[in-house]
Amino acid sequence: MPILETPFARLDLIRQPEQPNEPLQAFDAADEYLLAQLHEQALPATTRVLILNDSFGALACSLAEKAQVTSSGDSHLAHLALEKNLQRNALSRDAATFVPASGVAQGPFDRVLIRVPKTLALLEEQLIRLHGQLAPGAQVIAAAMIKHLPRAAGDLLEKYVGPVQASLAVKKARLLTATPSDKPAPASPYPTRYRLDQPNIELTNHANLFCREGLDIGTRAFLPHLPKAIGDLRVADIGCGNGVLGIVYALSNPQAHLTLVDESYMAVQSARENWQAILGGRPADIRADDGLAEQPPASLDLVLCNPPFHQQQVIGDFLAWRMFTQAKAALGKGGELWIVGNRHLGYHLKLKRLFGKVEQVAATPKFVILRAIKA
Repeated sequence: MPILETPFARLDLIRQPEQPNEPLQAFDAADEYLLAQLHEQALPATTRVLILNDSFGALACSLAEKAQVTSSGDSHLAHLALEKNLQRNALSRDAATFVPASGVAQGPFDRVLIRVPKTLALLEEQLIRLHGQLAPGAQVIAAAMIKHLPRAAGDLLEKYVGPVQASLAVKKARLLTATPSDKPAPASPYPTRYRLDQPNIELTNHANLFCREGLDIGTRAFLPHLPKAIGDLRVADIGCGNGVLGIVYALSNPQAHLTLVDESYMAVQSARENWQAILGGRPADIRADDGLAEQPPASLDLVLCNPPFHQQQVIGDFLAWRMFTQAKAALGKGGELWIVGNRHLGYHLKLKRLFGKVEQVAATPKFVILRAIKA
C-alpha cells in the first residue's frame, strides 16, 4: 500500500469501502501539491482550516494536530475513511471534526482547502456557504488533477470568493487560489425541484444529487415495473438518491416498512424531506450508510436498487456488486432483490452467480429490470 509522505506527516491510508488487493491509492498528486503549498506558508497551529471533499482523509489526517481541522463533504464513505485513517495512524479521533455536507461548518476559517468535486453544483453550494465564514486574510485553495478540473471551477471561485490565481502544473495537478473580496450575500439556487406525472408528486433535490433536474432514465424505466406485492413487508431502497423508488413503492403499499439508504448526506437530506412532504409522519428509517453494511442479516423481504457505476471519478461495477452482496445477506429466505441496470453491464450473470435464481421482469432498448430471489 503506497505511503503518503508530505512535510506534515508520513501516513498509511486506506480507501473506503475496502476491497482485496486494492488497485487504487487513497491520495493523489493534487493532495500532495496542496499540502506542499500549505507547508510553505508556515501557518501556526492555531490556524483554523476547513477541508472540503477530502475523499479518504489524506488532507485532514496530514493536518491533524498541526492545525484546527474541520472536514466537510457529502460522502459517508469519506467520513468512514477519515475515522479509520486517523485510528490507523495513531491520531486522535478528535483531531479533525467532520461536518456532513447537509450541514454548515461554522467558521471563521483562515484557510479553506477544496478538492474539486465531480459535481460542480456541490462546489457552488459549498462556496455559497462560505459567505460570512472566512476570517480576515483568509485564502481559499482548490486542488484537482488537471484532467478533472473544468474551467467552470475557477469561474465559481471567482464569482463567490474573489480573484483567482492558477498555479503551474505539478505531476498533472493544479491549484486555484482565491483571495476573498467583499461580495453581497449570494442566494443559493439549491435545492431544485421537479414533478412526476405518475404518481403526481414533487421531489426536492439538494446540490449533489445525481440527475438533480429531472428523473434519471434508469429510474424512469424501473418505476412502472416496481413489485406489486403488498402487506407487512420490510423493504429497503439502497442508493436511494432523492428517495423516489422507496416513496413510490410506499404509496402503493401502505403497510410496508421502508428503509432508505444512501452514502450521500445530501441524498439522505433530500429523501427525508421528500418522504415528509409526500408521506407525512409515516415511520421510515432514512439514513446515510455504506449500503446495507449495518443492516441485520435476514431482516428484509425486498430490496430495490438502481446501482451506481462510479465512485467519484472511478468507473466500475465494484460498488454495485457490493450492494448486491449486502442485499443477499440482509434478505430473508425467499426475499427478493429488484434492480434496474444498463443492458451492457451484464448484471444478470453477476446476480445469477450470487443468488442462483434471476428473472428478467422487463426491458427497454437500454435497460433491464431484474428480480433475484434468495434461496
